[in-house]
Amino acid sequence: MRAAPVVALVGAATVSMSLLTGCGDDGGNDGATGAKGSAAAITVDATDTTCDVAKKELPAGTTTFKVTNKGSKVTEVYIYAPGDKIVTERENIGPGTGVELTTQLNAGKYQLACKPGMVGDGIRQDLTVTGQADHAADPRLTAALTAYKAYVNAQVDDTIATTGKFVAAVKKGDVAEAKKLYAPSRVGWERIEPVAESFGDLDPRVDLREADLEKGQKWTGWHRLEKALWKTKSVKGEAQYADQLVKDLAELKAKVSAETLDPPITPASMANGAKELLDEVATGKITGEEEIFSHTDLVDFAANLDGARKVHELLLPVVREKDAALAGTLDKEFQNVTDLLAEYKKGDGYVSYDTVGKADRKKLSTAVDALAEPLSRLAGVVSR
Repeated sequence: MRAAPVVALVGAATVSMSLLTGCGDDGGNDGATGAKGSAAAITVDATDTTCDVAKKELPAGTTTFKVTNKGSKVTEVYIYAPGDKIVTERENIGPGTGVELTTQLNAGKYQLACKPGMVGDGIRQDLTVTGQADHAADPRLTAALTAYKAYVNAQVDDTIATTGKFVAAVKKGDVAEAKKLYAPSRVGWERIEPVAESFGDLDPRVDLREADLEKGQKWTGWHRLEKALWKTKSVKGEAQYADQLVKDLAELKAKVSAETLDPPITPASMANGAKELLDEVATGKITGEEEIFSHTDLVDFAANLDGARKVHELLLPVVREKDAALAGTLDKEFQNVTDLLAEYKKGDGYVSYDTVGKADRKKLSTAVDALAEPLSRLAGVVSR
């Protein structure tokens, strides 16, 4: 579980993200010192103890933050709207490396946070955005947005239905049946994870891993039940957490079904959400950290890929017109990852991930990286 960028709307603040890309040095080498960007980019210098933003009062519209990690720890950078609603974030910024975050901000108050070590609330700086930005409506993007909202609702409905069966098995104490139902119950969630993660503390209640627990934090959700099933091998005393999972998913349903979403979904956030799904694969599924007890990581992997592909398909008419080469590259790389993942199919699911060796994991990682790079450009194209 990682927080993902979805556009936030809180009070007077509305945000639509247009691009999130990593960059290297002036020669364009990935991972090199510094962040390559335009002269107008606002520099953010992150260290282990500071987060210096060159400009904190911004005009509404497109803004590029040029982030350089000058510290010794891997860091993350977040932009928050009021209430700690995530506008966008970029994780895994290594020491001596840089990234660019290009986002479109409307009038409102925000905070930019650097998180050295990728933990805690971060070192925060207030941002004030004034004025008004123009948002041209493309009917094709409007249609894509409508279709995606329907897709999100369908995936939440599926999650609720399959999780209901999973929870029933847990409450009956049927460990074997609950194990069978665990991975399928998570598929819908994994397909729309960027949307689900945007609603404040709902995501950690539902999908927090044991390794990410902070001191004093109560652990609930799928992964608590996963540990009980595979490690403890008993669900005694877990019924209350099973019931809470159902309640939390009902809350998710209410939020995504609302006429006015808070935060809202936009074509730009759809595109960046697709990239975040690939980041989820790279940072959690490929490493085996997501499903550390059940080893059902490849089911999650496939669901993340499905969700990203859905966004690509919905935005494809616009991308083909604006950047045909990018559209072709994405088609090719999506198919490459799909074909590679298919090698690990087993029945209706996938092999246990602990049986996938280091070399094979590397192949999967390389394919995911090859898709993630062009996918990071998708939001910028649809936001032109």
